[in-house]
Amino acid sequence: MNQNCHSFLNLVSLHKMQNMHCINRQHLPPYTITYFPVRGRCSAVRIMLSDQGQQWKEVVVSLDEWMKGDLKKTCVFGQLPKFQDGDLALFQSNTILRHLGRKHGAYGKNDSEAALIDMFNDGVEDLRIKYLKLIYQEYETGKEAYIKDLPNHLSKFEAVLAKNKSGFLVGDSISFADYSLFDVLLNHQVLSPTCLDSFPALKGFVQRVSSRPKIKAFLESDAYKSLPINGNGKQ
Repeated sequence: MNQNCHSFLNLVSLHKMQNMHCINRQHLPPYTITYFPVRGRCSAVRIMLSDQGQQWKEVVVSLDEWMKGDLKKTCVFGQLPKFQDGDLALFQSNTILRHLGRKHGAYGKNDSEAALIDMFNDGVEDLRIKYLKLIYQEYETGKEAYIKDLPNHLSKFEAVLAKNKSGFLVGDSISFADYSLFDVLLNHQVLSPTCLDSFPALKGFVQRVSSRPKIKAFLESDAYKSLPINGNGKQ
């Protein structure tokens, strides 16, 4: 087993002990996240839940457990994360974000705003997929070219945020697309620390969202900081 796998497995025992994110432990949290011990595709969901003041439980899945295949068979698309809201089980991270957006008032104020939020979230997903391809397939050979081309992608979001004086992608309140963009930008700041220096609207966006009290507390928590961004150790 390689070093990355060892690191992956070592995180499981830690997060088995940190698997309850509850303000009031006398009440069972309404949500459960089943995922690997990484930030990965659950990071935006966790950030959103934190900002919305929600409680949740984590079920941490080790690589060995996943490779046995029993859990995988129960997943609709053979993938994690799995998100449970009572009897409702959801897969696909963007579906989870949309569900939470509807429940917690983070999906716009009307159909037009909701459509724009969907559009921008799809744009964030395009960038996330490019990032994940780099991380898992092309890191050694493609990192320099990726960072060089990154401004072409960031400039699209810069233009949107510069135009909307509220500081959010759509309307005058935060949406699930903002949480997703925020998460992707945090990842890119690790990949290339100066990547936002030429984009004042994006840089200000990250600073403002990071300073929201509940997000700030979550980002400073061991539950967040102890998790690697990606499953292979590259970032």
